[in-house]
Amino acid sequence: MQELQEAARAIPKLDRFLRRPEVERVTGLGRSTIYDKMAIGEFPKPVPLSGGAVGWLESEIAEWQTQRIAEREKVALAAKPVA
Repeated sequence: MQELQEAARAIPKLDRFLRRPEVERVTGLGRSTIYDKMAIGEFPKPVPLSGGAVGWLESEIAEWQTQRIAEREKVALAAKPVA
């Protein structure tokens, strides 16, 4: 039993690929905005999957969301008057 648990821990956790419609849903961004932001380095680039199909790593989209939230907090703190 312990050997099985150790083997399970040794297997790296696989990331999930998100297709564009799902990326749009979870980010609230439209297709054009996603590609515009990718072009200027403000959004993760997709991974080629097969033929013309691409997918974004779920972890990279989550990290982008975390960065946006942190940016919001930074702006809120900067706008807060000092007493």
